[in-house]
Order: sequence, then structure tokens, then C-alpha cells
Amino acid sequence: MPLKEEFQSIHSLPLFGWMKEQPLGITWWLWASVGLLSVLTANTLFCSIESVIRKRRNAQWLLLISPQIIHIGFLVILLAHFLSAMGSFKGMAVAREGASFNLPNNTTLQVRSITISVDSYGYVSDWAVDVAYLSEGRMVHEELLMPNRPSLREGLGVYVKDLRASPEKTVLLEITREPGAPWALAGGVLFLSGTVMLVLLKTGREGRSEAG
Repeated sequence: MPLKEEFQSIHSLPLFGWMKEQPLGITWWLWASVGLLSVLTANTLFCSIESVIRKRRNAQWLLLISPQIIHIGFLVILLAHFLSAMGSFKGMAVAREGASFNLPNNTTLQVRSITISVDSYGYVSDWAVDVAYLSEGRMVHEELLMPNRPSLREGLGVYVKDLRASPEKTVLLEITREPGAPWALAGGVLFLSGTVMLVLLKTGREGRSEAG
């Protein structure tokens, strides 16, 4: 089913926005998956809350709630995917020096200059793209895009995907918005913290049991 033509645009639109535009006949299994995940999320959340309340007076409380911290981290990661599915954005633009285009946050991105260095073999050895953000015709921010240095501003990321030095300097830019990114980071930290805490506390307890 994912080989159908309708699935060609699934990566360029927010998932829920794409699902709403497509016939139910090809998206029913995605809606069913979302429903199933919602039920599992609610079950995990209520079970975790109940477990934390039940174990709150235990002397080894930290050890006992480590699995719940892992569960909460997993739920936060799911929330991150939900937020991105609701409001993410991904677009591509080819721009020459001096070109401008509008961004989803009602600002304008202007490519002021493109600098490309070529080595003796004809390969690109270095590059830089000077951009400016404009609002109502007035510059509000400027930035230099370089290798491994995209522009991240007001929830939007601008990445250089390709450059051409001839016949005219051009740059292929990818503009993305991932509202779930900070939540994914927080969920990952919680998940990892819970896992490390569980391993360390269990290892310590088993060590004390063997010593005793």
C-alpha cells in the first residue's frame, strides 16, 4: 500500500495534515495505529501513576520508580512525534544570490551571497552562504551558513543541501520546522536516565546481597 502514488508526498507534509487529505481507503491502517497508540499511551500513563503512588513509601523508592521514569520518557517521545505530526513543515528552495522567499513564520529569507571554494581537482573544498531575515522589509537578523552550521531561528531550521558554482552560483536550501524536537530530546534524557538509574541501583543491590 505505501507504494501507491498518494504516499509520495507523505514526507513533505505534517502526518495528520497528509492523512486528512487522503482517502480513508488508504489511510485507515494509520488512523487505526494512532488509535491503538492512544489506548496504549493512556494505559501506560495510568499504570505509571498508580505504581508511583503505591510505591511512594518504600525505602527503595528510587529503584522502584526507575521503570516508570523509562515509561514517562517513552511517552514524552510519543508526544514529540504527535506534535511534529500536527505542525511540522518541510520545504525546499533553489536560490541565487539576491533571491528572497517567504518563510512559514511570515518572515522573508534573503540569500545575500554564496561563497564556494574549489580545489585543484575541481571539488568543492569549502563554502558559506550569507543570509538575512527580513520582516516588513526590515532586516531583523543575519547569519552565515557553513558546513555543519545551519540556521536555527524561531523554530525553523534552514539547511544547505547542495550548491552549484556554475553557470551561476545557486544553493539548494531545506527549510524545516519540528515542534516535537525539544520534547524528543527531553524524552530521550528521561528514558536514558531511567535506564541508567535502574541498572546502577540493581547492580548495587545485588552487590550488597552477595557481600552479605
